[in-house]
Amino acid sequence: MADLSQITPPVPLGALDGRYRPAVAPLVDHLSEAALNRERVRVEIEWFAHLSRGRVVPGVRELSEGELARLRAIVDDFGADDIAELKAIEKETVHDVKAVEYYLKRRLPGVLDGPGDADSAAKQAEAARLGELIHFCCTSEDINNLSYALMVRDAMTRVWLPAAIGLVDELGQLARDLADTPLLAHTHGQPATPTTMGKELAVLTHRLRRQLRRIEGAEYLGKLNGATGTFGAHVVAVPEADWPAISRSFVEGLGLTWNPLTTQIESHDWQAELYADVARFNRVLHNLCTDVWTYISLGYFAQVRGQGTVGSSTMPHKVNPIRFENAEANLEVSNALLDVLASTLVTSRLQRDLTDSSMQRNIGTALGHSMVAIDNVRRGLAGLDAVPEAMAADLDANWEVLGEPVQSAMRALGAQGVEGMENPYERLKELTRGHRITGDDLRKFVRGLGLPADVEARLVELTPANYVGLAPRLVREHLR
Repeated sequence: MADLSQITPPVPLGALDGRYRPAVAPLVDHLSEAALNRERVRVEIEWFAHLSRGRVVPGVRELSEGELARLRAIVDDFGADDIAELKAIEKETVHDVKAVEYYLKRRLPGVLDGPGDADSAAKQAEAARLGELIHFCCTSEDINNLSYALMVRDAMTRVWLPAAIGLVDELGQLARDLADTPLLAHTHGQPATPTTMGKELAVLTHRLRRQLRRIEGAEYLGKLNGATGTFGAHVVAVPEADWPAISRSFVEGLGLTWNPLTTQIESHDWQAELYADVARFNRVLHNLCTDVWTYISLGYFAQVRGQGTVGSSTMPHKVNPIRFENAEANLEVSNALLDVLASTLVTSRLQRDLTDSSMQRNIGTALGHSMVAIDNVRRGLAGLDAVPEAMAADLDANWEVLGEPVQSAMRALGAQGVEGMENPYERLKELTRGHRITGDDLRKFVRGLGLPADVEARLVELTPANYVGLAPRLVREHLR
């Protein structure tokens, strides 16, 4: 039997790099191992540039604009050859961040100004001197925490949030389209006060948007303060420098929030907060999936079969709600990972342990499964056609739900002193509970109550289909 592990290109072990790859491919540019190394390169270069620009180390010249441009081009041009080179260096160092330092020092002679080529003795000597400012006074976590903050920030703002916002906008449009379509509500699985399909979808839209606002307001923190957060090496190496100010301006210059008090690691509290919010968005989205699945099973939505789609391998008539079922499963996987990330990243033994290092390598997987779910829900919603006739049929079969407005009107009249309105709840309970009534049954009951003419006319005109309260207005006012 062939050994599948030896096939080239490698056979994916997981679904995200296999069948779900199209949905998660944009995350690769932000949350893959290669993306982590590229961001490490970026942070190292920017720290080198920051020290140079500020003339922090006495006697060390400032880099020219041309040199800085060539340094930054290393990040812009980062590709397959660089990934392979870093991998080879790491085999020697057995340390990923040290490999990045050596990788950059190799390139320094080629980016410096001045006479001679990169191999000239003078150029090599200057590169050796300036190269000591690459990774200067840094512990690996100084580089890693900033790299992860940049990666997660860009993954969220450039990939996850646009997809999630697109989904919620599409759901909101569907809610507006169905704002006036009456629907028999079900509380505890039982027929209840009618609503509209649009209003029910609007509730989910409103909930999802609230979570998106929290996620959009996330803070991405970073630190650069040395091996135990004291600037110890910094102060000994260059005692006259204002290292907290230098650190703050550097971190904020990357577009991050500076964390002034840490151990060796940035505390990751911001990550825990973000992942909890994404998990909550996922859970509301899971609720949407189960509700829409149920509406499909009740016949309130028909699914538009895609070209060539097979619903069942044996039953030709079936179109299964697979998009929503697939989304449910991926949301559950995503949340399992997001929950463990949020709960474990906030803890580190004393000044440092490495549990966070392994844990953070799962961020891409956690967000990837959420992306797969978002993609499936969007495709599922796009394949739905509302079936108002089915909703109307269920409404017409449940006239007993009008017991609520009738007894409520009687209670209001009783409170005003109108006679004959005693025990309204109990009388409607006797009429409606445990058996079906028709429209004629209800109208006969109403006409026998001796109501004021205007109230009687209002109640006689009620049907399950028009007893939807302010549902259409609520959709229009709150889903603008």
